[in-house]
Amino acid sequence: MNRYPMWKYVLIGIVALIGFIYASPILFPSDHAIQITPQGKSVVDEKVLQTINAQFKENGIIVKEVEAENNRALYRFKDAATQLKAIDIVRQTIGEENYVSALNLAATTPAWLRYLHASPMYMGLDLRGGVHFLMEVDMEAALKKALNNYKETFRNELINKKIKYKGIAIIDGHLEVSFSDKATFDRGLKVISSLANNELTLKEEETEKNEVKLIATMKEATLKAKKSFALKQNITTLRNRVNELGVAEPVIQQQGLDRIVVQLPGIQDTARAKSILGATATLEFHKVDIENSAVSAKQSGVVPSGDKLFSDADGNPVLLKRRTIIEGDSITNASAGYDNQSNSPMVSLSLDSKGGKRMLKFTSENVQQYMGVVFVETKAIPVMVDGIKKLSKKITKKVINQAQVREPFGNRFQITGLDSTEEAHNLALLLRAGALAAPVYIVEERTIGPSLGAANVNAGFKSVALGFVFVLVFMALYYRVFGLVANLALALNLVLIVAILSMMQATLTLPGIAGIVLTVGMAVDANVLIYERIKEELRNGLSPQAAIDSGYAKAFSTIADANITTLIAATVLFTFGTGPIKGFAVTLAIGILSSMFTAIMGTRAIINSIYGNRKVEKLAI
Repeated sequence: MNRYPMWKYVLIGIVALIGFIYASPILFPSDHAIQITPQGKSVVDEKVLQTINAQFKENGIIVKEVEAENNRALYRFKDAATQLKAIDIVRQTIGEENYVSALNLAATTPAWLRYLHASPMYMGLDLRGGVHFLMEVDMEAALKKALNNYKETFRNELINKKIKYKGIAIIDGHLEVSFSDKATFDRGLKVISSLANNELTLKEEETEKNEVKLIATMKEATLKAKKSFALKQNITTLRNRVNELGVAEPVIQQQGLDRIVVQLPGIQDTARAKSILGATATLEFHKVDIENSAVSAKQSGVVPSGDKLFSDADGNPVLLKRRTIIEGDSITNASAGYDNQSNSPMVSLSLDSKGGKRMLKFTSENVQQYMGVVFVETKAIPVMVDGIKKLSKKITKKVINQAQVREPFGNRFQITGLDSTEEAHNLALLLRAGALAAPVYIVEERTIGPSLGAANVNAGFKSVALGFVFVLVFMALYYRVFGLVANLALALNLVLIVAILSMMQATLTLPGIAGIVLTVGMAVDANVLIYERIKEELRNGLSPQAAIDSGYAKAFSTIADANITTLIAATVLFTFGTGPIKGFAVTLAIGILSSMFTAIMGTRAIINSIYGNRKVEKLAI
């Protein structure tokens, strides 16, 4: 009686072994590190590393270890103070334009654990810290983009209606359309009024040249709506980009009227995160001017009418028609791949219906002509103005592809000619995550420690330790041998919780610790119910073996009911909660499931090994 089959012991042993393996990475604290990643055609080679090392030596910076691979470098330091001092030296030495240098926490997990994909669980910003970005939305650019949209819409409609206008331009934050006489103005006003949708204030103005101007100004409500849309659209886009980076439980929220806070707890590749989040990337498609010489235009400084002068990735001049075929906001999906014909990386694009129609119209009318793809990137570069550090907007445009239109196409096509596979993946990520409604700039970047202070963090971990110790002492004193068995199961339960969180790469926060503390009490509560039932059966005159069997059997339904109702509550919290509440729900749910295994099956296996299948006069309970 009270004997388990061998397969159950084997199962418990395997689960325990896996738990200890995947929980062990938490024993290896992370190093404070600086990660250096090149941009564009820059490289992190031996010369760059020697320059940085020389500056470190000159300033007394002690480097724990340097890792250089895949055109990246990772410097490890013994503490945060050295790390913060070193990051300033790195940025002064190699600059911030050609290299992304970011603070990081580098794992110290042994190679054999990494081979088994055993990684430490992520800690939230309130425990381990992470990367904090404060990003500012360029509202002027958002409003200018809105005016440009009105401008293009009005121009196209006036041309379609065959209404002649003398000029259309954006001046001092409003749109001006010039007509040669009053009759033409009236016709134009009727067309523009139907397109304005009560979003613009239209005003007539006569000039000294007997012209009539239509002044279109965005209403106050329209301005607020455009700014609000830009902010919300950028929050959505940044969230999509963060999701692409695979960050667990990020915080992305509005701050004020034009700023966004992005917190990435436990991020492993902060350099890539900074590059992806800080860049505003989009594409423009133009017709290539093959009738005029781009070299001559660059040398003379005279660009043919209707053209714009660009450069390709190698710095060669390219002449493109000024009129844009489509822009990046028409792109609905993008994926990186490899083109077998050109033997180079490529990005496959899908367009929305409007963009697809415009592309089909252009390609149908320009077979055998050439189309150029312009990559547009906006970054904020720190500059010193009167001794004050400010951010200056820098827009970089380069032609990444020139291809002949061999046949008409619409919604789907490919871009080739990219420099590297990584460039193709990053471009696809930025385009797939969505176009930003307005440029955003990182105005503050820092690695933050515990938000509640080191004392509160220590208190959080101490709460688990003290709760665990108090439960161990109580169970050992009150239930004796059975209490020690429950303590072993409780220890295994904590190990399994940590292991599962590590395997899920979930983010542990202070509320998550609260969930673990609650689980400790609930896990031992199951054993209390079982042991009290066994004691009751002994008082009723059952033999020790029968009391053990009856105690586990009769207490199971009560334990299951209690845990299922708590699991339902945890599910509701996870479904409707956000951020820290979800962290609490996750640890609570994991603790409930693991405690059902350890408190019932685990303790029963040990008790069976001690008392099973032998004559017992008295139980130590």
